[in-house]
Amino acid sequence: MVDMQKIVSLCKRRGFVFQSSDVYGGIANTWDYGPFGIELKNNIKRAWWKSNVYERDDIFGLDAAILMNPRVWEASGHVENFFDIYLDCLNCKKRVRTDDPILKKGSDTCPYCGNKGLTEPRQFNLMFKTYQGPIEDKTNLVYLRPETAQGMFVNFLNIIDTKHPKLPFGMAQIGKAFRNEITPGNFIFRTREFEQMEIEYFVKKEEAVQMHKHWIEERFQWYLKLGIKKENLRQRPHGKEELAHYAEACTDIEYNFPFGWSELEGIANRTDFDLKQHALASGKDLQYFDDAAKEKFYPYIIEPSGGVDRSVLAFLVDAYFEEKVKNDIRVVLRLQKDLAPIKVAVFPLLKNRPEIVELAKRIAQDLRKYFVTAYDDSASIGKLYRRQDEVGTLYCVTVDVQSLEDKQVTVRDRDSMKQDRVQVDRLKDYLFNKLY
Repeated sequence: MVDMQKIVSLCKRRGFVFQSSDVYGGIANTWDYGPFGIELKNNIKRAWWKSNVYERDDIFGLDAAILMNPRVWEASGHVENFFDIYLDCLNCKKRVRTDDPILKKGSDTCPYCGNKGLTEPRQFNLMFKTYQGPIEDKTNLVYLRPETAQGMFVNFLNIIDTKHPKLPFGMAQIGKAFRNEITPGNFIFRTREFEQMEIEYFVKKEEAVQMHKHWIEERFQWYLKLGIKKENLRQRPHGKEELAHYAEACTDIEYNFPFGWSELEGIANRTDFDLKQHALASGKDLQYFDDAAKEKFYPYIIEPSGGVDRSVLAFLVDAYFEEKVKNDIRVVLRLQKDLAPIKVAVFPLLKNRPEIVELAKRIAQDLRKYFVTAYDDSASIGKLYRRQDEVGTLYCVTVDVQSLEDKQVTVRDRDSMKQDRVQVDRLKDYLFNKLY
């Protein structure tokens, strides 16, 4: 398993992830995505959307607002129940959740420093509060959403009225959520501002158990198709004591991160709790009418919910590879082709030869119409290859002296390092065949 520090170092060195507000000393556990990081992040979201919206006819896309009527969060139970309970160590000042496995049940000994003297348990609400309008009082209190799910539940009638779907059907959303985590950490794994990829899938009660199993396998296979190694993934069903109060069952897809097995995505059977709660609080009828059976009922909801930032970290860790080449260590990100930030890079072998540079730039400009393409002439060819290997670029195209005569270029494969000579006028087709 790769050391976590190598991933953090690579992310900063190559422009994947930067510390937020870095020139001011940063802000704890807040991160900015650089040029390669945002490409990887967007590619993950694009692959998720393609799989769950474009390739299906039973899931509809949505982008609900971050700020919602505060009654949404009262009805959902977040205002009353969305908190963690922590103990503080009076000696080392570290904080530990009461349900953290490292804390022995009933113990008053700090699991970090070994000293006795933990405080009494205290509740910490996880929702960020702000105010809408010019006056900061209770009447203008709003929350930054702690999850994207509620935006889909309160749009249930809108989807019914506009799309007229038959059960089972779902909604899909990718968006920011905010949780005032007391102990964030492990780089981008747990942060206070994060992005979710969520599906709310509505089914008949009698089909919920089977559909829950279906979505667990569906989501597990998605990660495998995008290149995650099977030995680094596992399914972990929640025990009864772990389940949220509204859930009948939940299974986590976990990844073996450098800091251990941790949740990548959760797939929950939320029962019919959510629609019932919002119907009760709003006074609106949120039942589904079944034309065939001529009856109304609240559907059960199966919710696959994954983190974009956690996925970025998992794909980076899984793709990281080191190998010895001659007297050097080559670092490669073996990202699957749909996820690789850059598909093609173009170099002139000699940057002091204007005619070679001109041809290389012309080739790069032409390829940009079809592929995400980079151009670089700021180092020797060996260093240029290594840079592109580290960010996962699939193919490198080198224009040399001979290219001026035979109109051919050298195309190097990232993983095998095999090189082919390709006619310039056939280069686009050659790359299309490799990438699609």
